[in-house]
Amino acid sequence: MRVIGLPEPAADTAAAAAAKSEDIPRDEAPDFRREGDRDVRVALATAVSSPGVAATGAWRIFDDRESVLLRGRPGEVWSLEQRAGQLRAVRSDGFASAWRLAPLVLRADAPGDLVLYNGKRYRGVLRFYPADDGVSVMVVNVLAVEQYLRGVVPMEIGGGRTAAEQPAVEAQAVAARSYTYVRLAAAGGTGARHASYDVVSGTSDQVYGGVEAERAFGDAGVASTSGLVLKYGGRTVDAPYSAACGGETASAEEVWRTGAQAYLRRVSDRIPGTQRYYCDPAPRFAWTRALESAELDAGMRQYLRSYINVPAAGPGHVTGVVVESRTPSGRVAVLRVETESGRYNLRGNDVRYVLRAPGGEILNSTYFTVEPETGAGGALRRLIIRGNGWGHGIGMCQWGAIGRARAGQDFRTILRTYYPGTDLGPAS
Repeated sequence: MRVIGLPEPAADTAAAAAAKSEDIPRDEAPDFRREGDRDVRVALATAVSSPGVAATGAWRIFDDRESVLLRGRPGEVWSLEQRAGQLRAVRSDGFASAWRLAPLVLRADAPGDLVLYNGKRYRGVLRFYPADDGVSVMVVNVLAVEQYLRGVVPMEIGGGRTAAEQPAVEAQAVAARSYTYVRLAAAGGTGARHASYDVVSGTSDQVYGGVEAERAFGDAGVASTSGLVLKYGGRTVDAPYSAACGGETASAEEVWRTGAQAYLRRVSDRIPGTQRYYCDPAPRFAWTRALESAELDAGMRQYLRSYINVPAAGPGHVTGVVVESRTPSGRVAVLRVETESGRYNLRGNDVRYVLRAPGGEILNSTYFTVEPETGAGGALRRLIIRGNGWGHGIGMCQWGAIGRARAGQDFRTILRTYYPGTDLGPAS
């Protein structure tokens, strides 16, 4: 759902990746599957112009009737194009395949080889669909859930985890697997996000980096918890998590416009017998953001109307910002923004998307206080926001999990703490 500390590697070109094919991880069981493992459809891009595709070995693209549309050599790059809902592949020298209905599917011929999208390596296959804009292409990586988790866990729990922190990695693997299986259960039903994919590869779901993101500690965490998910009342549960709770997690209804979930309750991250917290090593355990009056006005003009009714002329100059009420965990429940045109009440997580930094970065959390600074005549000059935590704060605190692992807790204890009342069981 977001990256803690692992920077995304720079993408290789397809040719360079092919040249390094001897360095590409090849598992003894190349697809890293367990018996009964399901496939997940990951949208790498929902609308991209002329995506470049290839593979580390020989490969083929199949059309919607599973007929071979073209054959490619190792590292040979083709791009995909859309025209009126049909797709074709174009080689770098301009040679093009016939137009075909979607989906087109790229598969490597050998089980140990990898497919390439814009120079980055992925397991499984690539599917291509026309994007909704009528000119771009949607790129979807289809692979086994356990393979997918190898590219998720290091991105989410952060790089360089030590042996003492491995229980946090294992807890992350179970939470990420549970999150994934809930979305597989929705796929194809009335709650499906999209007909062509189950999750996206960025922070709106789980950050997924493909083979480039795989690390030995992540593989070990996925393998040691293979097939395990969190269950409540016998059903696999959605298992949200965030980087740092700032001292206490939140129940779901405090932050999101949802009903209460029995297993998503407030959990203190305080270390017993101390004034410290398991997650206090987090880079944004405590933070400050300052917004000048002009920056605050600009943010309100740009973002406020997405979350509340605003006059056509805009909200006008901001004259005050007040925390109207708080949730049981101390987070902001309602933030009142006072402007020349009236008062606007922002609720829950919406606050983070309106009080953005000038570059567009959302607020770290809703766990904050506000300190207005006034100038001549009492006019608002600057708003100082002092907060704790990083993310929505619901479910597992990732830095808290790391702190608990360092303190000797195993992954089962960590998961029971952050998802009270849950059990571990096999995915289905």
